[in-house]
Amino acid sequence: LFFFFSVFNRKTGEPPLINGWIPYLGKALIFRKDAYKFLLDQQKKFGDIFTVHIAGRYITFIMDPFQYVYVIRNSKQLEFHEFANKMASKTFDYPALSKGKFPELKENLHRIYQYLQGKPLDIISDHMMKNLQDIFEWKCSQATDWETEKMYKFCCSVMFEASFVTLYGRVPAADGHKVISEIRDKFMKFDASFPYLAANIPIELLGATKKVRKELIHHFLLQNMTKWLGGSKVVQARQDIFEKYELLGDYDKAAHHFAFLWASVGNTIPATFWAMYYLLRHPEALAAVRDEIDHLLQSTGQKRGPTYNIHLTREQLDNLVYLESALNESLRMCSSSMNIRISQEDFVLKLEGNQEVVLRKGDWIALYPQILHMDPEVYEDPKEYKFDRYIENGKKKTTFYKAGRKLKYFLMPFGSGISMCPGRFLAMNEMKMFLFILLSHFDVELAENKAVRLDNSRMGLGILLPDVDIAFRYKLRS
Repeated sequence: LFFFFSVFNRKTGEPPLINGWIPYLGKALIFRKDAYKFLLDQQKKFGDIFTVHIAGRYITFIMDPFQYVYVIRNSKQLEFHEFANKMASKTFDYPALSKGKFPELKENLHRIYQYLQGKPLDIISDHMMKNLQDIFEWKCSQATDWETEKMYKFCCSVMFEASFVTLYGRVPAADGHKVISEIRDKFMKFDASFPYLAANIPIELLGATKKVRKELIHHFLLQNMTKWLGGSKVVQARQDIFEKYELLGDYDKAAHHFAFLWASVGNTIPATFWAMYYLLRHPEALAAVRDEIDHLLQSTGQKRGPTYNIHLTREQLDNLVYLESALNESLRMCSSSMNIRISQEDFVLKLEGNQEVVLRKGDWIALYPQILHMDPEVYEDPKEYKFDRYIENGKKKTTFYKAGRKLKYFLMPFGSGISMCPGRFLAMNEMKMFLFILLSHFDVELAENKAVRLDNSRMGLGILLPDVDIAFRYKLRS
């Protein structure tokens, strides 16, 4: 008992420890309630480096963005993949990728991410654009008069189906849309429990989650996936790799496919919602982005409207600076990821300005970029949405400063270094294309005047969800 109430003997050079008075939990409850406020309070008291006891873990937070590079650079001593592997295998119900049992599986799966970059990215983005247009046409082409829907539900419905069909292929059944929407409904139920699974709460305590997860995984069994038409190279390559490992059962392979689906849409859906919500809340932003879209269509001789197929090259997408800036600004405001590394040995982390941090084997190091994203020294009026924050003289703005010094890292919605999301280029393209089609084809406006706030239950896990849904209306542009 004494162990819990003593302040965990600190060695020389170890950061100050914030322990909490509840055995095992430490500061877990207060951290979970509002991590951002809690960390800012500790920074005021203890400076830029401190250790917090959270649910049996000792997590050292590095708050100064100029020190991020020293954490990211030390990927040998400060590891991420093992932690991510353990968490994912537990959350998605497949065996951990141990080297003994599955030699080189982790490396082989990592290699496949080449299909989400360069030329292969262009191919998958083209398919996504076509699928998005098909879904918008199926869903909205009858909207000659105003149609009203809930915005989160709408984003979820369109983005989930477009991503599913792009990655895994079309469900050839006559009611293909219905099959995918049934998978989506189960997915949303599972996703609601995701923060609890990530926090290591046993799935048995989470109501129907275990049953729902099993049903979802069954959709990805080989006999079901072989019926789907026109899947992506990235999913095909993953299938080919899994076939080489006899110790991976059919259910395990299906669980891997399900995990990949979650990684593809779990954060993209809420990020799309926020991008759309903020544009509709700010008429001048909406007008600027729409003007840029219309100008591109005009200059490339393409017609807008659900019956016309729009084609965009990667270069054209990249040159939509107002669209990208508006999207980056909503990502800045709604992302709350915690970048975690685990010390592989007793180790002294050397930082800028001759600072040193003594770490023990198994200690966690964390960067919390939301603090940077909301820093008034880096971003003037950080709580305000400024759609053109990432534009300077009509070009992309990539220089941001703190204390008069240029920052290497200023926007980190996709993690950092070895833990950076490999699908980030595809995710950005998908969100841009969704907004492009929506704004080129439709007049869109909010149908309710209520504030939507961030729901903090996913703090540290990626994009925060809205606390309520909000109605909007749309009709075909004349």
